[in-house]
Amino acid sequence: MRKTLTIILVLFCALSMMAAKGYTVVLDAGHGGKDPGAVGKFSQEKDLNLSLVLKMGELLKAQYPDLNIVYTRSTDVFIPLQTRADIANKNNADLFISIHTNASENKNSKGVETFILGTEKAEKNLDVAMRENAVMKLESDYKTTYQGFDPNSIDSYIMFELMQNNFMDQSLQFATQVQKHFVGHLNRSDRGVQQASFWVLLKTACPAILFEMGFISNAEEEKFLNADTTMDMMATALVNAFAAYTHRQEVKKVEKPQLNAPEAPINVAEPQINAAEQPVNEAKPQAPAKPQTYYALQISASRAPLDASDPKLKGVVCESRKVGDWYKYYAIIDTDREKVVAKQKELQPLFPDCWITKWTE
Repeated sequence: MRKTLTIILVLFCALSMMAAKGYTVVLDAGHGGKDPGAVGKFSQEKDLNLSLVLKMGELLKAQYPDLNIVYTRSTDVFIPLQTRADIANKNNADLFISIHTNASENKNSKGVETFILGTEKAEKNLDVAMRENAVMKLESDYKTTYQGFDPNSIDSYIMFELMQNNFMDQSLQFATQVQKHFVGHLNRSDRGVQQASFWVLLKTACPAILFEMGFISNAEEEKFLNADTTMDMMATALVNAFAAYTHRQEVKKVEKPQLNAPEAPINVAEPQINAAEQPVNEAKPQAPAKPQTYYALQISASRAPLDASDPKLKGVVCESRKVGDWYKYYAIIDTDREKVVAKQKELQPLFPDCWITKWTE
């Protein structure tokens, strides 16, 4: 298993090295100091969170020397929620990763889940958000710091519905990669990508996720989380997810597929006429056409062209574009983003990692 993960890590490292240059990742170990977080039979959440964050930072730095890594905490200290977000914003973070350990009254609950900010499923996950936000009550005068927000009041969470998260698409892409690598490569139980009203995600001005590595309240998972090799494996999975995500973001920056254009008219020399025969009213030059934005749903990519019957395409009729050394396969290209979004929802059961890209020309 570890050998396979190492091979994957090296592959993605080569693909996303360019994206790492000048890139800032903020690693946030949840809880700490006087706030232990969830408590198991023989371990505490704050310690597990910090162990995973430090191991991930170590692997990231080894693979991407140019990557700027910022820790909200690197020791067992208490850091307020707002301060964690402030650290990310002051460092102009490109990605914020908050690491946590889950707990539940149901001792059989297990698995990994990744949260992004959102209200679509917020009611379902309100208990989780309340638990993680409750740490703010450990701060003196927290009502002033958090603008009157009460983590235990359902009414306070209405404000999240009024906030538009400009980084939801990118956060979702990274969250999806995290779940994919933990479920697909570490065989962890999949609790999926969820939306919830976490203060630290609301106030962070960049793509951001909150990752729950497992349930400390589950005896089997607590034992797993404290095993000698577990942090190495989980940190490797997170680094692989980062590599896949940053590679996608870099491709989105450089790719600009050319749409089929009508054939250019053949230039024919204009006949020469005498000055006296020149028309009095000359045609006004036409204004250049406004740039048009196109949206596309990418379902696959390959260094070699794929046949229409290739299993990777799963029978979906799509359009192929060559971008650099890659052949990109799009299920739809349209100027109407809503049509592309509708197509994405339709095809996600077949292509869980399909994503929307855009370009202007």
